[in-house]
Amino acid sequence: MQRTFVCTALMAVSLGWWLTAMAVAQAARGSDSDRQFLLHAASSGMAEVQLGQLATERAANAEVKQFGQRMVDDHTKANQELRTLTQARELPAAITIDPKHQAMADQLATLHGAAFDREYMAGQVADHEEAVALFSTAAKESQNAQVKAWAAKTLPTPQEHLLIARALAAKQKR
Repeated sequence: MQRTFVCTALMAVSLGWWLTAMAVAQAARGSDSDRQFLLHAASSGMAEVQLGQLATERAANAEVKQFGQRMVDDHTKANQELRTLTQARELPAAITIDPKHQAMADQLATLHGAAFDREYMAGQVADHEEAVALFSTAAKESQNAQVKAWAAKTLPTPQEHLLIARALAAKQKR
């Protein structure tokens, strides 16, 4: 009987250690909301590079072309930082753009000139409004310290992109 008690106690302690180790590993990787944020940030970042490249090729307005190049430059840098963060912490990251952005890219690929400029900038306003909201939330509420720090450090960039996108979108409507 004492042997059964000892075996049961050892199993309970072992299970407790295993569960604790799993909880620590899970916390290090981040919560479900952290994982969703990272997947969305990676997918959107890749889309911004692709859409920015289209803008440099198809836009009529020099400011829109310049904005497109800035999207390529800024989002390439952010994507590299995100890749480093996710790989170091074994966090998930998207490897393709999401269907919404792919549909936007497909539509924009059929446009040129002023029509392209209007559609691209309208999409950039919407995308960056969403990005600012997502990065703001992650910067405040992320469970993973590294994800939280990266979101807070990166947040000013989409905020600035949003201001520029709104100004350029307003010019395209004239």
